Amino acid sequence: MRNEPVVPVAVTLPAESGSSARARRVVGESARAWGLSDDLQDDAALVVTELVSNGVDHATGPLTLTLTRTTSGLRIAVADTSRKLPEPRPVEVGSARGRGLIIVRELSRSWGTDLTSTGKVVWAELAEGQDA
Repeated sequence: MRNEPVVPVAVTLPAESGSSARARRVVGESARAWGLSDDLQDDAALVVTELVSNGVDHATGPLTLTLTRTTSGLRIAVADTSRKLPEPRPVEVGSARGRGLIIVRELSRSWGTDLTSTGKVVWAELAEGQDA
């Protein structure tokens, strides 16, 4: 199924703490169905956790997770109803938080934010065999 066209997967998640776990399950199921490598699945699980967690922490309303199989890997997109752009911040050594966008940047081939009429979409693209 690797080179066959596939339909994107989209789910609506509430802006609450349990949504990251649900998002990881959706990513795992989709990645396996699309024949993506275990390494890419692991990286995608970390990236989706950070994107959804940021949406829960900083946005309002429900989140929409969309997964798209690309020719080289996977695109993960999380839409929310806030127009506030995500900002990577310096890591505070003693803090358990604040590393999310650094993780996304390091594990993704590219990432970014697109403003929409109702908020924004934060996305990341991961590729098979990329050296993160």
